[in-house]
Amino acid sequence: MNKAIKSKKRNNLIRFLPYYKKYVGWVLLDLFCAGITTVCELVLPLIVRHLTDIGINDVGALTIRLIMTVTVSYIALRLIDCAAYYFMSNRGHVTGARLETDMRSDLFKHLQKLSFSYYSDAKIGQIMARMTSDLFDITEFSHHCPEEFFIAGLKIVVSFIILCTMNIPLTIIMFLSIPLIIIVSSFFNLKMKRAFRKQRQSLGEINASTEDTLLGIRVVKSFAREEKEIEKFEKDNATFFNTKKNTYKYMGGFHSLTRAFDGIMYIVVVAFGSYFMMNGKITPADLTAYLLYTSLLIAAIRRLVEFTEQFQRGLTGIDRFFEIIDIEPDIVDSENAVKLERVSGNVTFESVSFRYESDNGFVLNNVNLDIKSGTHVALVGPSGGGKTTLCNLIPRFYDVTSGSIKIDGVDVKDIKIKSLRENIGVVQQDVYLFSGTVFENIAYGKIGATREEVEKAASLAGCDVFISELPNGYDTFVGERGVKLSGGQKQRISIARVFLKNPPILILDEATSALDNESEFIIQKSLERLAVGRTTFTVAHRLSTIRSADLILVLTDDGIVERGTHSELLQLNGIYANLYNLSQRI
Repeated sequence: MNKAIKSKKRNNLIRFLPYYKKYVGWVLLDLFCAGITTVCELVLPLIVRHLTDIGINDVGALTIRLIMTVTVSYIALRLIDCAAYYFMSNRGHVTGARLETDMRSDLFKHLQKLSFSYYSDAKIGQIMARMTSDLFDITEFSHHCPEEFFIAGLKIVVSFIILCTMNIPLTIIMFLSIPLIIIVSSFFNLKMKRAFRKQRQSLGEINASTEDTLLGIRVVKSFAREEKEIEKFEKDNATFFNTKKNTYKYMGGFHSLTRAFDGIMYIVVVAFGSYFMMNGKITPADLTAYLLYTSLLIAAIRRLVEFTEQFQRGLTGIDRFFEIIDIEPDIVDSENAVKLERVSGNVTFESVSFRYESDNGFVLNNVNLDIKSGTHVALVGPSGGGKTTLCNLIPRFYDVTSGSIKIDGVDVKDIKIKSLRENIGVVQQDVYLFSGTVFENIAYGKIGATREEVEKAASLAGCDVFISELPNGYDTFVGERGVKLSGGQKQRISIARVFLKNPPILILDEATSALDNESEFIIQKSLERLAVGRTTFTVAHRLSTIRSADLILVLTDDGIVERGTHSELLQLNGIYANLYNLSQRI
């Protein structure tokens, strides 16, 4: 791993620390309780040493009163220890969960800022893995990391001080093995972190593959491709297994070596302790205390070793969290962006060219349009000609590569994105309904919409009749992605959302493509009423729906090759005329 990558990992950990800021009081209280539990553990070897020393040197001094005093005192300490440990287990985990909640909120907010270009390449399953399992690992890391290092550090320092008062040479010999454990741990930590990262990536691929298959389950079954999907899943599942197997290989070596070091520490204390005791440099009581402190230190080191897996998972989760946070949105408000007021709906394209980042060729090249307010513009032509792309540039779903698009004379890049999109209504070709009721899906078009407004919008969109026939009317749940409704019903509900929004500029991308002839006729009349006084862009393959358009643009790979009204283009007897005549024969 090069220096730049190492530096980035350290920076991510430093960037993570501010999430503690709001909860620093709880964290300090948690560490205080951790200190109390540690002190309670450190006291026991001293008690045993004291009683053993008395028993060896003056057994008569070992009275019932002394034993009861020691016993009651230790029970009191243990009660305090239990209360402190309860706080650590309860409030400590809650603090970690709060950090997780804050981070998930920040991640979701950031995801909302990212443009279409990001989601064109991203896998939703990978994103979900980062929002769930990765952040859970960070929760455990954020709670346990301060605790475990504080407890281990306290045990090592205090034990070292106490043992030095008994026998300095034996203490030094005993503690010399700790750096060796740290060196070996560092080697395996690096291997384990890389393995955990691959494991997370592989898990994300499984999530993405599973989501893709289950969302498309109707297509899978209609083509009888269950075995193909199982085969694809088994391949991803096997890859995930292999990454976990590799992780466990390093974990196995890690734990085996630490167990070997446990034995080494014990035998070092026994051997050298016996030698010093033989030469009168240490008492039997002190050696007993040494052995107890050795057990305590080994337990602390073993706990750190066991925490290493969690620690690496947490670091990996933090790295993956900041990977997304560090993605800069490519569509943002300019410094002096303005809010649109009293929009007329004039739309101007000035020498607009556009190409996707992953493509070399231009989808649109040097497009010039001057669309006056209230004009109905239709875009037709073969697939891939740039019709939908042209429409997507108006609300800045993508930014132009060169040139500019203006609304009422203001460049869309100088308009606040929220304001821009609030004034543009879009019915997309790929209809999406949220998992909720019919009412909630239509009301999505306007914040705080009343029941009356929603029903009016549904009536204008021609979907009030079928809604009234649903089991619970407007309160009927549509299922995930609107699975309980037909394609035409979903399309009409999505159109009703735009009716409710009532924007000055409309973009209808194949808005009637999923409707039967009767529904298409109803919706077409509604759209014509809605378009009055509004600038409307309609992407259509059914040319019968755009005969009344004020301007028809024919787009091909060569750009806008024809423009005019329906009758003008028929007289031109070009591409549009051929497309229209072909549609009449179908």
